Amino acid sequence: MYRNAGIFRGTSGSSPDARGTRLRVRGVKASAAVAGAALLLAGCFSSGDEEPNKEPAKSPIAQQPKSEDPYWVNPNGNAAKQVATYVKAGKEDEADQIRKIAEQPTGEWIGPENPEQEARGFTEAAEKADRDAILVLYNIPHRDCGNYSGGGAADGNAYRAWIDGVAKGIGDRSTTVILEPDAVLHLVDGCTPDEFHEERYDLLKGAIEKLKALKNTKVYLDAGNAGWGKPDQIFEPLTWAGVGQADGFSVNVSNFYTTQDSIAYGKELSAKVGNKPFVIDTSRNGNGPYTEGAADERWCNPPGRALGEAPTTKTGDDLVDAYLWVKRPGESDGTCKGGPKAGQWWADYALKLAEASK
Repeated sequence: MYRNAGIFRGTSGSSPDARGTRLRVRGVKASAAVAGAALLLAGCFSSGDEEPNKEPAKSPIAQQPKSEDPYWVNPNGNAAKQVATYVKAGKEDEADQIRKIAEQPTGEWIGPENPEQEARGFTEAAEKADRDAILVLYNIPHRDCGNYSGGGAADGNAYRAWIDGVAKGIGDRSTTVILEPDAVLHLVDGCTPDEFHEERYDLLKGAIEKLKALKNTKVYLDAGNAGWGKPDQIFEPLTWAGVGQADGFSVNVSNFYTTQDSIAYGKELSAKVGNKPFVIDTSRNGNGPYTEGAADERWCNPPGRALGEAPTTKTGDDLVDAYLWVKRPGESDGTCKGGPKAGQWWADYALKLAEASK
């Protein structure tokens, strides 16, 4: 994808930071997704057989209060596994830092191979915990214009089949979907070749229609970030892509722009698309955007960043439906600044994000 989401590449359009969303690709096999979802339910509760004279271990990764944050915390995610690794090694301080990530709900990125099984595994686990799942769909053909997160479905028919699989996996379970970070943005910034535009609009509209036919699914179409261009440049493409039929749009996915700037951008854009509400990715925006080095690489694993506001639906603003951690903090934006491939867990970077947060 693009740099806008933390897994995508940068935007080649009017602003060097246009890509500010860099997303992460989940290549999890279906069996692993389902098994992981089950393990996280079974493995995070005590059996009641602890030895009475042993000091009790710290509580397992738990859900946030539903009244403030209705989204599901994955107790078997990368951050939770890192906590367990640090605890086993006696690194309690490091474990406490990574708990800041592990104890918050984050988006689950559905991989390309087994969409139905993965979507079912995550949404069933969320339902059993009496929470809503957050799924990120990032598989549009010609994704990320061939950069760090390049790839996507082979063609339009493959994408439609993939979306069908996701929808079957979700069923009637309560789910919030972030749809295709950067897909619309790259239509505007010149990154996606003109010959693919018509098909992409059709695919996005079809995906929204399919997902909104589900009983309890909310869909937010990605709309870039505060560091990219102006709402005047993207509101018509968003409309052509079906934002009017969606629940709203998402901003700042995998990027670092402040919540204040993201709200301003979102409100200006909302006024142009029927006053649609929006959600903000606050996962890594605690210190705002990085401003040093090459402008077209500032979005990729920038140093000195921090975790942002915790996920919540209590935003205090009727137009802002939620603060979400769409990008999973600690997962690389790509092979830049010493990072691993896009989407892979990077413990050192996660630790720095947590240590820098308030």
